[in-house]
Amino acid sequence: MIIFPAIDIKGGKCVRLLKGDFNKITQYKKSPIDQANEFSNLGFKNIHLIDLDGALAEKPINENIIKEISRTCKIKIQIGGGIRSNEQIKKLLDFGVDKIILGTAAVNNIEFLKKACDEFSDKIALSIDVRKGYIALSGWKKQTNILASDFIKKIEKINISRIIYTDIDKDGTKSGPNIKETVSLSNLTKIPFVISGGVSSINDVISIKKNEYQNIEGIIIGKAIYDGNIDIKKLSKII
Repeated sequence: MIIFPAIDIKGGKCVRLLKGDFNKITQYKKSPIDQANEFSNLGFKNIHLIDLDGALAEKPINENIIKEISRTCKIKIQIGGGIRSNEQIKKLLDFGVDKIILGTAAVNNIEFLKKACDEFSDKIALSIDVRKGYIALSGWKKQTNILASDFIKKIEKINISRIIYTDIDKDGTKSGPNIKETVSLSNLTKIPFVISGGVSSINDVISIKKNEYQNIEGIIIGKAIYDGNIDIKKLSKII
């Protein structure tokens, strides 16, 4: 089970949103670079990094921060937010990023997703951000009528390295992750799933790890770390 501490970047700062609402944003004191270094120094092997400015602008914005984190931290980075072309993917991979997260571009253009997975083998993760069963795009601002379950069936044979499933209504709430829905969707494919949204305590993490769900590869933790609900030193001990 991979534990991914999360770093969301907006305006060069670490932030967290509540249910994906950019009007309900909390900004934290540590810079993204300092926060990444702290996670790395504690022994975490992976981080989940989202360029929120990029998601809104539909192109990577915080490339200098991403490049610096990749240069200074001995940690695997999965990065998402506004990535729309193979050129952008290659540039980020050249920084030393481990995996590229595609969301909006992948849902809007499955052929682009397939070509990216073929060209960058084992480097492409798919983000499926869901509100009440339906996929949301463009920094969660655009709601579609695409059922997540239908979309997963469409992309099942594409060589995607992992699927990051976020329940938007859980994200930032610290009300517990939507395990039932994540497991249900993960059973539709052989592609490994990562749980995201709503983790409230270290007990959530321990419970997920203990259950050893067949197709759950990892868990992303954000707000509960930043608000102190989870002691990251204790969390680092159960990696």
